[in-house]
Amino acid sequence: MLHVNVKTKEAKFSIPVPYVLLNIGISIITSKLLIRHVNKWSKPHLDKKNIAFTIPSIDQSELKPIIKELKKHKGLELVNVKAQDGTEVIVRL
Repeated sequence: MLHVNVKTKEAKFSIPVPYVLLNIGISIITSKLLIRHVNKWSKPHLDKKNIAFTIPSIDQSELKPIIKELKKHKGLELVNVKAQDGTEVIVRL
């Protein structure tokens, strides 16, 4: 399970993210239908700024083994950020 901890001066909370949700998210993000629609929606805005960019297709079979490998490293800290105003974000496996 992925744990996201956020601390601010006013609040402190933790968000647990099960690996099942990560796998579902990968399935959604890598779907060809979503990528096609995002490219279609972003095209008019990018054309106005003369930027030639399309979101590349991502293969789901490349991301699934990464999640499998992360499961083996419980307790690993992926992100630890502290801002000057005291806000702190920690992402841990």
